[in-house]
Amino acid sequence: MNKRYTKVAIILHWLIAFGILGMFAFGWYMTGLPREAPEQMSYDVFDWGIYTWELTKESSPRAFYFNLHKSIGITLLGLIVIRILWRITHKPPALLTSYKAWERKLSTSAHHLLYLLMVLVPLSGLIMSVAGKYGVKWFGLDFIAGIENKPIREIFHETHEIAGLIFLAIIVLHILGALKHKFIDKDETMQRMLP
Repeated sequence: MNKRYTKVAIILHWLIAFGILGMFAFGWYMTGLPREAPEQMSYDVFDWGIYTWELTKESSPRAFYFNLHKSIGITLLGLIVIRILWRITHKPPALLTSYKAWERKLSTSAHHLLYLLMVLVPLSGLIMSVAGKYGVKWFGLDFIAGIENKPIREIFHETHEIAGLIFLAIIVLHILGALKHKFIDKDETMQRMLP
């Protein structure tokens, strides 16, 4: 019996994991941007001096970063769908026999919640954006037009924020569980998902 996850599952796990953590940091960064600011044709992304993004028309910093957040979110949602399809068609390795009954239940529940929230958070953000005036662009390309429905937008804005906080709590639990298995139990749990 295979004790490790497949290479595809491992690659998707880490791509999605870093993408999601980055999106949390990105979300907090962009919500702190002022609503009124001079529009520009180019942006040094996050002012890191690594990459300057050239635009086809002027945009405020807030609009630029919100659109970038949406674009990355859509891309992540696509990767998450691929990950779910892979999980359905490729059975993961069984839990280690050394797990206690409560660890099995907690692990299974946390993974189910992670999958649910991996879909709910970006999907609620997408619906919130579509319910707005501007709709959604994917890296500058028109993706879905806005329908300007304030009640729907507000419902999914709330859903996006609350689900995001729950998601973050489950991610922290997931990381703590992995660290417990690595440093306290000293078992192979973490090894199975490392490249």
